Amino acid sequence: MTVISGATIIDGTGAPAYRADLRVAGTRIAEIGAGLTGGPVIDGSGLTLTPGFIDMHSHSDLQLLATPAHEAKTTQGVTLEVLGQDGLSYAPADEATLADLRARLAAWNDDPPGFDWSWRSVGEYLDRLDTGIAVNAAYLVPHGTVRLLAMGADDRPPTPDELDRMRREVAAGMAQGAHGLSAGLTYAPGMYADDAELVALCEVVAQHRGYFSPHHRSYGKDALAAYADMIAVATASGCPLHLAHATLNFPENAGRAQALIDLIDAADCDLTLDTYPYLPGATTLAALLPGWASAGGPEATVARLRDPDQRARIRHELEVTGSDGCHGVPVDWTAIEVSGVRLDRNRRHVGTRVGAHPDPFGFFADLLADEHLAVSCLMHVGHEENVRAIMRHPAHTGGSDGLLVGDRPHPRAWGTFPRYLGHYVREEGVLDLVDCVHHLTGRPARRLGLTDRGTISVGSAADIVLFDAGAITDAATFAEPRTPAAGIAHVLVNGTAVIADGRPTGALPGHSIRRGTP
Repeated sequence: MTVISGATIIDGTGAPAYRADLRVAGTRIAEIGAGLTGGPVIDGSGLTLTPGFIDMHSHSDLQLLATPAHEAKTTQGVTLEVLGQDGLSYAPADEATLADLRARLAAWNDDPPGFDWSWRSVGEYLDRLDTGIAVNAAYLVPHGTVRLLAMGADDRPPTPDELDRMRREVAAGMAQGAHGLSAGLTYAPGMYADDAELVALCEVVAQHRGYFSPHHRSYGKDALAAYADMIAVATASGCPLHLAHATLNFPENAGRAQALIDLIDAADCDLTLDTYPYLPGATTLAALLPGWASAGGPEATVARLRDPDQRARIRHELEVTGSDGCHGVPVDWTAIEVSGVRLDRNRRHVGTRVGAHPDPFGFFADLLADEHLAVSCLMHVGHEENVRAIMRHPAHTGGSDGLLVGDRPHPRAWGTFPRYLGHYVREEGVLDLVDCVHHLTGRPARRLGLTDRGTISVGSAADIVLFDAGAITDAATFAEPRTPAAGIAHVLVNGTAVIADGRPTGALPGHSIRRGTP
């Protein structure tokens, strides 16, 4: 047993803060009161105690297994993250699908040599998480992965048999513990799906009491219509909706947050959302390509990038008409920054803007082909007023959307949650501390259907963060993105310290959090 004495407790429900002692027994909170004694004591004087933060949009699917100590998340107080995002992850899969995914997602998660890829089903992937990780992890069935498994990388509607196969795969993943369905509708092959396909799959998710989390069809041109489209899919299928990285980007959407808020408030469905507290976005450089150029998988895409006629067509759509991969907006090469490559000969390009090269498109196409698409990038397309307005919304939760690999990944992978509490709460006053903690703990736990996490209460899982509210801050920057946060003193996952006195312990007490079970 461990006693945490004298901390100011913010319980994650939105209720006012109070001061008390707390006793942890095993993996649970056993007692909250005054004058508790017995066992080791953590001095909480001057510290704020909250539930562990829940990262509602994480891309740690592979890196959590490859580097299970997971300091990017433990050092910012995350105790649970939701994987399987944006419609692309590594389960369910067969041999051919997994080979495609390893190439397709190398810029997101790397492809470590000698890694054990022995799982195939969602349940087997969750079993692998249970072999030892620092934080807890939930999973969404990825629509694009299911589509690859059922019908390959073709740009076409599914046949009735293929759609039935997809529905069965989604049902199996949900039965094995997934919490819902994700979609990446500006990423191939998810972008090839029509609304009828999404509704058919969301009906299955609704039957299993999960939720739908789409990266919708545009965050640029026609972004509001794309949000409305996802609300319509959720309403038609009866499936709760969680809007992934719900922001409005590109010059076309400056100052339009209220229009999105009005749309959300008028929605006739169960709706939540997540955002990250930064202006630039991050993705793969290949994501900018028009959808047709990604049909057939990575090998076919690289061949198109090397074919003069196909290159000309791609250039026209990117620079003149706006590609669906670039959210319908003609690309501003000066806003695109190379953040990660795999080949040493290309590392000189990391940190440079594509627009700084004499022929930006030629550089873009040649780099993608040379790297076999495994290039990550930052997109400097955000608007501060939109970020602030959306994070105030009562349906809002926090998500890092952070990539952990690459030479200079987005600092949100290491800094999201301290940035909310330091910059936007303490320094800017955009959110109240109690309210912000609710956004990052209790509210996301409710979306996941978890009754024993996200709050500080007797019997709840002992996922706990202690931080100095006057000092917590994100230290990760775009130049030094892997810098741990400041001001976090202790982090417990399932009652075991993964951060003690500000330092990682190396403990691996996390496990999969499967739908319907503690």
